[in-house]
Amino acid sequence: MSVSQRARNLVPSATLAISATARRMRAEGIDVVGFGSGEPDFDTPDHIKEAAIQAIREGFTKYTASGGIDELKDAVVAKLKRDNGLTYGRDQILISCGGKHSLYNVFQALLEPGDDVIIPAPYWVSFPEQVKLCDAKPVFVQTSERQGFRLHRTLVEPLVTPRTKILVLNSPCNPTGAALTKEELSGLAALAVERGFWLLSDETYESLTYDGHQHVSIASFGDQVYDRTILVNSLSKAYAMTGWRVGYTACLKEIIKAMDGLQSQMTSNPTSIAQRAAVAALTGPQEPTFRMREEFDRRRRYIVERLNAMPGVSCLSPQGAFYVFPNVSGTYGKRHGETAVTNSTNFSAYLLSAARIAVVPGVEFGSDAHIRISYATSMANIEKGMDRMAEAIRQLR
Repeated sequence: MSVSQRARNLVPSATLAISATARRMRAEGIDVVGFGSGEPDFDTPDHIKEAAIQAIREGFTKYTASGGIDELKDAVVAKLKRDNGLTYGRDQILISCGGKHSLYNVFQALLEPGDDVIIPAPYWVSFPEQVKLCDAKPVFVQTSERQGFRLHRTLVEPLVTPRTKILVLNSPCNPTGAALTKEELSGLAALAVERGFWLLSDETYESLTYDGHQHVSIASFGDQVYDRTILVNSLSKAYAMTGWRVGYTACLKEIIKAMDGLQSQMTSNPTSIAQRAAVAALTGPQEPTFRMREEFDRRRRYIVERLNAMPGVSCLSPQGAFYVFPNVSGTYGKRHGETAVTNSTNFSAYLLSAARIAVVPGVEFGSDAHIRISYATSMANIEKGMDRMAEAIRQLR
């Protein structure tokens, strides 16, 4: 028996693998500091949990419409108007089983074999894999650390061809934390209109921005851009609801209809109980999100300072999300005993074996000079992990 070529070509998620390794080591009694997970360490707010409990008590445990309940679609419409200044109708919203599912629905609905999808690098690990699952081709546009991993029209334009179907935007970005400005978005929006490709805007981390950065959705740049934008978001990060698996897409109703048809055959509806909880999240008090952002900001400042004090390491201060993406290439070529550090993979392996720190190699995100560290963990863990990392680097010769 053999599995499909599609399945054989798929690269498993490195972030999930690293988190699983850290959990397994802890279960064996090993004190591991896990910096791999893209998951807030905060609990889901009580009013959201209570909405789910009430749904269970009311017997709201059956199938819903495949694309989500109207009450949640209306809550998404109201959120997009309130936070982003965007006007959508209920028939322009699809509720799915998390942001990752929403993105896959988009690619499945729009891509044909041989299409190109431009993806800025460094990139979230699932973007290119989902594109390849649609028999399309990921085309990477390399952003510069020296320029803060900014994405400019001048970088994208040379890569646009008649095969270009989609430009993926992820602002704030996982893994770099870079957040695009209005000027940068405006240039990319104009290019999309001129050359006729879609803009897939993953805005999962929009509520987690720092240093006064104001998130702007590219869909707000006029009617022509609005019509070319597929906006994807998730409740996972903003409301500490990773396990609830609720995401949504907003775009032209024709695309939503196609995605709904696909979803009806792949998963049917998102969990009914989680949908009720999502309504409470979007329409209820937002203070828990604000407090979470303040704590992430405190951790961000601390971890950036600690990393920049380590020899061979440099780290830009992220403008959003809850990751840092330090450049550790200054340690390459050094050794500790029989262990040689030559790339992000064996540097990460060295940290795990010598310091009991779990990080994700940057090569998984398209840059072998870096590692990704999530600061979605307690300050006590961050302090312990940074102490261990500093000592491990000190031992390299």
